[in-house]
Parts: sequence; C-alpha cells; structure tokens
Amino acid sequence: MVAALTILFWILVGTVVYTYIAYPLLIAAIARLKRGAAQPQLPDDLPHVTLFVTAFNEEQFVEAKISNSRAIDYPSDRLHLMWVTDGSDDNTNHLLEKCPDVKVLFEPERRGKVHAMKRGLQFVDTEIVIFTDANTMLSVESVKEMVRLFQNPVIGCVAGEKRINRDSKENAASSGEGAYWRYESWIKRNDAAAGSAIGAAGELFAMRRSLYQPVSDNTLLDDFEMSLRIALTGYKIGYSPSACAIERPSANIGEEMKRKVRIATGSIQTMLRLGGLFNFFRHPMLTFQYVSHKVLRWIAVPLAMVLIIPLNIYLCVLNGFAFSNLFTLVLFAQVIFYFFAFLGFALQNRKLNASWIYFPYYFYLANKAMWMGLWRYCRNSQSVNWERAKRSE
Repeated sequence: MVAALTILFWILVGTVVYTYIAYPLLIAAIARLKRGAAQPQLPDDLPHVTLFVTAFNEEQFVEAKISNSRAIDYPSDRLHLMWVTDGSDDNTNHLLEKCPDVKVLFEPERRGKVHAMKRGLQFVDTEIVIFTDANTMLSVESVKEMVRLFQNPVIGCVAGEKRINRDSKENAASSGEGAYWRYESWIKRNDAAAGSAIGAAGELFAMRRSLYQPVSDNTLLDDFEMSLRIALTGYKIGYSPSACAIERPSANIGEEMKRKVRIATGSIQTMLRLGGLFNFFRHPMLTFQYVSHKVLRWIAVPLAMVLIIPLNIYLCVLNGFAFSNLFTLVLFAQVIFYFFAFLGFALQNRKLNASWIYFPYYFYLANKAMWMGLWRYCRNSQSVNWERAKRSE
C-alpha cells in the first residue's frame, strides 16, 4: 500500500513538473532544432484580407478600434473592415454609420457570437479572414505578418500574440495575467516552430476562408475549436509574435476569474468534442503537443494539486520530517508556494512592482477555475453569450 502511494505521489509531482517546466523546455529544444528553415516572404501582390469583428454593445471601443484598424500597415483597398453587431442596443451601430469604409451587418436579436460569426462569414469573399475583438488594439504590422505566414501552403490558420498592456505597479489580476501570457506566448512560439501552435485566441487569429468549418451555436471557445478543427485536417497553425493584440488587464481577480472559468468550461467542451486530437497514430506530433500543452493542464494538474498535499503529509508522517528526507523537502516547497499564494490573496488589490508575489496566487486560481469550469460543464450552466470581463482603466 505504501509503495503504491509513493509511486502515485511521484507520478502526480512529475505530472505538474512535466506540464509547466519539462514540456516547455522540451518543445523549446525541438523548436531550436527546426528553426533553420527559411521563412516565407510577403508576395509582391498582396491578397485581399477581411478584418472581422463580432461586437455586442461596444460603443466605448468603436472609435479607437476603427482608428487602430485604419492605421494598420496594409493597402486600404485590400483590407476590408467588417463588423457584425447583432443584438447591440447601445450607440455601437450609430458610431459605425459614420465609417463608410466599414461593412456593418446587424440583426436586432442577440443569438451569440458563434451565430453572428456564421452569418457574417457568408458575406466574406476574401481568401484570408482575420478575427479580432472590438476592445483589442493591433500592432501596425499585424496583417502583413499574418499574410506572410500564409505563403507557406501547410499553414491553414495563424494565431497572433496576445499582450497585456501593463503598468509598472500592478494588482494580482494584472500582474498574474501579464506573467501568464508572457510564459504562454513563449510556449506558443516554440509549439509553432516545432510542429503546430495548439489553438488560437479570439483577440487575434486568421484563417483561410476555404477551411472554415462551422461550429455549434452553443460553442464556448469558438476561436479555439475552429483553429483545432483546421489542424485536424492536416494543416498547421502558425504563430506570429509580431502580430500583436494588445489589451488592458482584468480590473480585478473577480473579473479575471469570470473569464478563466468560462475558458475552463469551454476547454472541457472542446476536449470532449474533438476526440480526433487523441489519435496519436494519425497525428503523432499534434497529439503529443495537445496533450502535453493543454489536456494535462485541464485535467491532470488540477487533480494532482488536490491529491499531492494529503499524500505528501501522509508519506512524511511515515518517513519522518527530517530535511534529509525528499518527502519533507517537497512538503517544504509546497508550504512556501502556498504561503506566497496566500500573500498574493491578501495583497490582491495592492499595486506592487513584484509579480513574483502574485504569480503563485494566479497559478492557484487557474487550477481552481478548471474545477469550477468542470462543474459548470457538468451542470450545463455556462451561458454561450460572452460576458466581457471588465478591464482596468
């Protein structure tokens, strides 16, 4: 019995270490070996592109988003702006009426982002469509950088890089979110160089219009599922760190948890829908990356975080608490980690120039969000209509 519990304990510890440390280092090493290939160049004849925004009551962002879109370095006669504003009952449509270069599609009934996207894509006649959010500002070179990657015929989708517009002093939400996205972006760059990026985020991603596969109207993570469906057809998901989507961090931990729980619920939904991603014999590299980067985070690590502490204490009791004992060292490391997680909780609304205080707390919340997301999925209680998290000013 003790031997079995010891083996289980080290498997759980190994899972956490592999997921967040060993896999990122491994995929970085693989990416480094593969980076010798020549990068695709922009064509002389730039293709027509549609910049596609689905918006619900976004009046506070319309003017800034349109100004940002017009400032993108791409020929204006080849960059087509389209907004689908279904259900909006604020000033969004009135502001867009003042923009003759924007094609606006509107229906009074709000039926969710996925329905609006399906409806709008019927009117897109460019081969490349770039999806972005109304409250997200794009780097001036973003469109050219995404178009450049599409010159490689194996690329079916391109993910942009999400960046958090940070202050020098931050609270727990902004510090944790910023640190997480810097870490996540590093992994995504290496994933793409090694094989394929694993999914795309709705703040900024592009796809070949011909590869679009409709998803169910009750889909929670349309961007993630759409991009992975393309990967399942044999195409790769590229990643462009120069195509940046910049937004403000969540206003506070409550707003950030609202966002993370929805993402967690959608992650479970996507995993259960796309069983083909577990077919190692058909998609060996994609499956390896998907399981290592995503599935272990969604399922194995949250479970491990719950079981490791009681197992660790039990094994310490059996083997003694001497510091020469490896079980004691692991327990001591956990005490330090949860001390800083508690410190982050206590200081969550303070603005400090010390992200190392907040990161353990953010890591704890990310795993808590997965349990909450699983509960919502089982109860079918997550609304398909996106409730935007409030962002800091």
